Formats: sequence, C-alpha cells, structure tokens
Amino acid sequence: MKVRITRNLFVVLVIDIILLFCSIYIAFLIRFDFVIPESHWNIFLSILPYLLCVKLICFYFFDLYRGMWRYTGINDLINIVKATTSSTFCIIVLILYINRFEHVSRSVFIIDWCLTILFIVGLRVITRLCFSKFTETIGYKEFKEVVLQMVRVNRKTGKAILIIGAGDCGEMICREFRENPSVQSHIIGFLDDDEFKIGRKIHGISILGKIDDLDKIINSSGVEEAIIAIPSASATRMRQIVALCKTADINFKTVPDMGELIDGKIKISSIRNVEYRDLLGREPVKLDKSKIGKYLGGKSILVTGAAGSIGTGLCRQICRYLPKKVILFERAESPLYELDLELKKSFPGIEIIPVLGDIQNKDELNKIFELFLPDIVFHAAAYKHVPMLEAFPWKAVKNNIFGTKNLLEVTELFKCEKFVFVSTDKAVNPFNIMGASKRICEMIVQNQSIMDNSSTSFMTVRFGNVIGSVGSVIPLFKKQIQEGGPVTVTHPEIIRYFMLIPEACQLILQAGAMGKGGEIFILEMGDPVKIDTMARDLIKFSGFEPDIDIKIEYTGLRPGEKLYEELMTDIEDILPTDHKKILVLNSTKVDLKTLNGRLEKLRIESDNRNIKNIKKLFKKIVPEYNSYPEPE
Repeated sequence: MKVRITRNLFVVLVIDIILLFCSIYIAFLIRFDFVIPESHWNIFLSILPYLLCVKLICFYFFDLYRGMWRYTGINDLINIVKATTSSTFCIIVLILYINRFEHVSRSVFIIDWCLTILFIVGLRVITRLCFSKFTETIGYKEFKEVVLQMVRVNRKTGKAILIIGAGDCGEMICREFRENPSVQSHIIGFLDDDEFKIGRKIHGISILGKIDDLDKIINSSGVEEAIIAIPSASATRMRQIVALCKTADINFKTVPDMGELIDGKIKISSIRNVEYRDLLGREPVKLDKSKIGKYLGGKSILVTGAAGSIGTGLCRQICRYLPKKVILFERAESPLYELDLELKKSFPGIEIIPVLGDIQNKDELNKIFELFLPDIVFHAAAYKHVPMLEAFPWKAVKNNIFGTKNLLEVTELFKCEKFVFVSTDKAVNPFNIMGASKRICEMIVQNQSIMDNSSTSFMTVRFGNVIGSVGSVIPLFKKQIQEGGPVTVTHPEIIRYFMLIPEACQLILQAGAMGKGGEIFILEMGDPVKIDTMARDLIKFSGFEPDIDIKIEYTGLRPGEKLYEELMTDIEDILPTDHKKILVLNSTKVDLKTLNGRLEKLRIESDNRNIKNIKKLFKKIVPEYNSYPEPE
C-alpha cells in the first residue's frame, strides 16, 4: 500500500534527514576524537548524499512512514532496526564495490548504525510519551506500561477482529489484546473516517480503509467480529455504523464511555454488546479533575442510597479521586453487599465502609456520623417510582422529605463541609407526589443553606432521567420485545430527557466542587427523546419491524405522569457556570412561612395515611403542584 503524501510526511522526512545527518556527523567526530581531518571531511561530504538516500529508501520499504508515532510499539522498533541494518549493509557493499574501503574508516559505519537506531527510536518513543503526558499525567507506572507494551509481540491465533476507529480508544483495545495472555483473538486491522490515517499502522497493524468500506473489507480479509471504538461518535454516526455491521452480517461490540470504566482503563471484559444508550450520542464529559480531587481527595465521603443506580455510579466515580474512606449508606442489604465487594476489589487502597441503615432513623444517622465523621455527604437516597408513590404518598413524605430533613440536621450538627442533594426534573411544576416531595426537599435544603450559623455548604443538583437506572423504561421494552410484544407506551407524544448514569454522576461531582452553598444546579440534558421513537428504535435494533413483527400499544398516561418534563419553573432564571453542561438557577429565596408549621402537619397526616390531606398540604407548600382542583 502506498504512503499517503501529506504535509506531516514532509515534516517527518525533514526530521529524519536531520537526525541521519547528525548520526553520521557525530560518528565521524567520535572516530577522529572530535577533530575530523580535512581528507576525511571530504569523504564525509562525498558519501553523505548516498547514505541519506539509501537510508530513506530502506526506511520507506520497512514501513517507517506508515506507523503513527503516538502509538509507537515493538513492531515499529523492530522495523527501525531492520531498516537501519539493511541501509548500513547496502552502504558498506556500495563502498566495497567502489573503492574497497580505501581511505574510509570502517568503524564510522558501526558507530553510525548505533546512533541511527538510538536517534530514530528515541524520537518516536519520546513522541509517544509526550502524547501520553498531554492526555494524562505520566509517572513511573504509566512509563512502565508504555515500555511493557512496546516489548509485547502480536499473536496471530484465534478470532480475527476488526477495530472500527483508529484513535486513542482503538489503540487501547489493540494494546489490551496484545498484552492480555488469556486472549486468543487477534486484531487484523482498523477502519477510520480520517483519510489521512488510511494506509498507516498502529502497533504494526494497518488502517485498512474508511468505515463505509466495512462490507468490502470484511469480504476480503476474513474478519469475524468488529469492535466499535469511537466513544465520541454522534448518535447519527453510531446508528450508521451499527447498520453497516448488520448489513455486513458480522458480530459487533463496543467499548463503554470512559466515564463508565471504574479505573478509566479499557479491559477485554469491558467490551460489550452495543446497547441503546450507545445510540444516544452523548458528548463525553470534560471535568476539572484537579478541582474535584481537591475537595474529595483524602476526605471521608458518605453516600446515601449508595447501592441505587445513581448512588453506585457516584461511589465508583468518587473512588477515582482517592478519598480516605467512602461510607456506603444503604438499606437494601443484597445490593449493598455486592457494591461493597466490587469497590473493595477495584480500590484496595481506599477504606470502604458498608452501613446498613435508613435515613428515616435520625438516631441511627447520629451514631453513624459520630463514628465515621464524614466530610462530604451526597444524598441520593429516595423513593422515585411515580405510580407507586401516587398510591402510597405517606412513604414519599417519610422517606423523601423527613429522611432528607434528618440528614440535613445531622450534617449540620457534625459540621460537614458539603452536602449535595440529588434532585429531579419532576420537581419542576410537579404533577405527582414524587416530584412534589423532591421540590419540598429542595426548599428544605435551600432553607438550611441560608441559616446564619450554618458551617456547611448545602446545594442541589437537578436533572432528568438516566439510561439504565432501576425502573427505567428501556429494560421493560427489551423484556417485552424478547417476549414477542406488544411493547407498551403510555402516550404517542410523551417525551423525556435522558442522560447516562456515569455522565450524571460526573457532573454531580463537578457541581459539588463548584458549589458555595444555596445553589440549585441543573445538568444540561440535551434534546428530549420521544418515548415512542425510543420504543421503535429498540424494536429495530433487535432485528424486528415495529407494528409488523412487534406491535406497539398505547396504554394511556399513568397516575401522576406528564407528557413532558421541565428543568425550571417560570420564576426561575438559568445562569451559566464555568462548565458548559452545568447551569445554575437564579431562583427566588425560600419563603420560610411556606415550610414553618406545615412540615409537622405533613408528618401527622402521613402517620394517619391521609392521602387527600397530604396532597392539600403539598399544594400549600408547592403552589404549582397539580394545579387542577383535587376531586372531592
């Protein structure tokens, strides 16, 4: 395959010519004790053009100009040694043929051979290390990993794999396949949309063509499986790639977004089947890691609802910033046990403390705080299932409202640094018990933040639905599709905002770093998704046709369900922050009169399980709640 002529290639050629000139010049200097005689200086000038031409030609034939320096590996190093040895041999033969080394020092070429390898290899290794440094701070561990990777050899056994995407993610997968001794499969090539990469090599493996050429390349190369390694692909492009894989009738998998990975490293076990969340095309989150690490690193962190969807994601993300200890506060014993095992295995250097407890028990909270003295509290524990809480509103009062109130008071008592409350878009103009209870929690948090004697920064983070959470609509749709349908959608026009769990958790941590106290942060949710469209996409993704193979039935809105959710009320203004995916509300101050006295009445009515009076009190505290008259 020909080397593509680009501006970068000319730059590389110029650099190599300079290095080759330095190599032969220094070789002459060393040979003659750094004083080159005039006769040998003339010999140096006469052989220099031939030496440069021969070496560049050998470098070309040994693919030195097809490799990508940022991914320099053992194949590149071997090719450099081969090319240098071949060129030196050719030059020696040429000189022998012309004048049998008369008046030419033989040792010069031995020194030149050593220096050429040193310079050419050194430049490429330094380039790779520099790219590693700009991507992620490189220390001894990272340097060792780079060196170990470069001395691995590629295996040619097992299943033939094609990597779609020749960027950093694709290179990491290729490296993992080469380093993992238990993997029998091997990488046969890459595909990429960047035309300037086509024909070049990563770890000695060619970039075969563009992604749209997938079908043709599979037919000619014997590929058995494709791995999609483009975390930044848009939703449209991801759908196109999936369609190409299906058309080519090849098995395909993908890698998680970097935020999903516990340790930030791609492993063979992390490669999974493509799921609907991969088709959302959410842009990767960019974080101020130093700012987050400053307030989490070395601290004691308590997470309520730790084994829930958001709680688990928070715990995984928090551990990446090396806190002193993480207290997992949870009342569901089995999920807590599993999370405890996972975190202790993944983060052996962090003290993981599982606590089986309930935020409704204030005495229990006091004892836990006294025992472990947390510095930061993330409050993710809540009842969230809308229809269930419509049927059992007193549970929302006791758990969501008074559980939060208990936690706020204990957090203030023990003078924790920060308290971050996880809220929902359902708290905006709430149409259901769940949303109203969360809005009251927001008000209580704001109320706590404006107390004169408060030493804790209290803040709220509000966002919409997350893909993959417990009770999410996607698992239900997938189950219905597996059963042959029908897929049930409540209303053809219902829409929701969605984001990925890792993305939400990363932004919660970032908002926590930014907050000074009293803020309600809103996470940018992107464009809303029509649930009917989601259902149809999932049916197509499963290989069926909507309304033909799998029927869609509309069942009507459930109790407390709205056609659409909002992220702010009419009286709230959004202000930008330093992070483009985090906004903050310029909201009105809490009217303490709406809370004083009514919370205690709410406790009494919840004890009596009086649904009608609970809803009436909700309306008094949150006037925008359920604006239509309650039926008698």
